[in-house]
Amino acid sequence: MSDDQVLTGPGTQTRRALLAGAGAVGASVLLTACGGDDSGGGATAPTSGGPSGATAGDAGGGDRHGASSLATTSDIPVGGGRVLAAEGVVITQPEAGQFKGFDPICTHQGCPVSNVDGGTINCTCHNSRFSITDGSVKQGPATRPLAPKQLKVQGDQISLA
Repeated sequence: MSDDQVLTGPGTQTRRALLAGAGAVGASVLLTACGGDDSGGGATAPTSGGPSGATAGDAGGGDRHGASSLATTSDIPVGGGRVLAAEGVVITQPEAGQFKGFDPICTHQGCPVSNVDGGTINCTCHNSRFSITDGSVKQGPATRPLAPKQLKVQGDQISLA
């Protein structure tokens, strides 16, 4: 018997075939574990206060935001905001009734911003801070503002325009 063969029962099988089979089983286990359950409303980062409702629906089983809505106006605190990472947007409310949207990726090294607090959108990777009013840099190391995203507010529903 050569070094590439191993006895595995009634017949022999090459070590390469045995390892390939084990690798296929391992890959399928990994892919199954990475599948996740998308039944929730997506991950959201901490906010500067206000309710932290899910974006997919409410406990009563209804669709509280509508099919294309990201949040309700009451979900976004005045003087603060909310990072909606799964939806790819940060929504802020610098003044009552004024809603702004920004890209949630820090312009310094591409880290996702983590929260809105103290009047700024914050990236905890390197402590860059951006204005909730216009996305401009309030504290580096970032040197470029967050890209704006157009929002549409219809009644109490906020969605991307």
